[in-house]
Amino acid sequence: MKSILGIGNALTDILALLPDDSLLERFHLPPGSMQHVDALTAEKIWQNLKPIGVQYVAGGSAANTITGTAVLGMPSGFIGKVGDDELGSLFYADQHRNGIKSCLLKGVHSSGRAMVFVTEPDADRTFAVYLGAALELVPNDLAPDMFQGYDYFHIEGYLVQNQHLVRKAVRLAKEAEMIISIDMASYNVVESNNSFLHDIVENYVNIVFANETEALSFTGKEPREALREISQICDIAVVKMGKQGSMVRSGNKEYDIIAWPGVSIDATGAGDLYAAGFLYAHSLGLSLNKCGDIGSMVAAKVVEVVGPKIDIPRWKAVKQEIRQRIQDPE
Repeated sequence: MKSILGIGNALTDILALLPDDSLLERFHLPPGSMQHVDALTAEKIWQNLKPIGVQYVAGGSAANTITGTAVLGMPSGFIGKVGDDELGSLFYADQHRNGIKSCLLKGVHSSGRAMVFVTEPDADRTFAVYLGAALELVPNDLAPDMFQGYDYFHIEGYLVQNQHLVRKAVRLAKEAEMIISIDMASYNVVESNNSFLHDIVENYVNIVFANETEALSFTGKEPREALREISQICDIAVVKMGKQGSMVRSGNKEYDIIAWPGVSIDATGAGDLYAAGFLYAHSLGLSLNKCGDIGSMVAAKVVEVVGPKIDIPRWKAVKQEIRQRIQDPE
């Protein structure tokens, strides 16, 4: 079985279901965006969330993907940095429980957290992120031996704001002859790092995952044309369109993937788990059509729960569906 290593912000998700956008407006958080906040703003938001009630879940985009690949049975590792605190311990325990080989370095600041606001009626997600210790992950923390023994390297787009770190990471991964994938993460991250992302994708990345808005920010084009443009600078391009499914292209071969049915109550983690299913299927040598389909299967399960973690009954169900899909003819 091929293995995968991920790198990303080690964050604990603090999930809150909101009846409307009033709290987002109060803190100037555009619906659907990911905004970084300082420690003071994070504390103010937290005080406003307490009366609402929240859920704590170990998260972070790449960590969610790596958790998914681990549960599916793919040997998985993760590189990140946490604080010497309760949230850091929670994050480690979650990874250990899922069989992930964690390389969690200790930072000076408190562990990072992502406050995730889920708003009606479409379960839209807005993020206010305090990176804390996660931001302390620097190029000198990375060593070639961390990358040895892995076949895939998955990186979250949120890290590209630390361009020196990302550049060293992809260089080490390429030297280790790993297949490199990146999730674009957020349209505003893509907007502010567009030139750098183009450079990294052209020179290092094999597989690109983007949703509609991220693809638009990256190329200035609508989904299908964006897919085709991205596929010209990497091996495999994937554009996800939520309920409208996804598209996968490699060379001149293009596939339209139908979204698997699911009762969506929270879209948190859908893109991360899509990547997990896709990369797992790719590691088995399956067709790109099946890779996209299996990614869609896993994503359909996570939207049925609050937060980025699929429960045990749903994991059992999706594993059975995957086994069937592997056997199905094209």
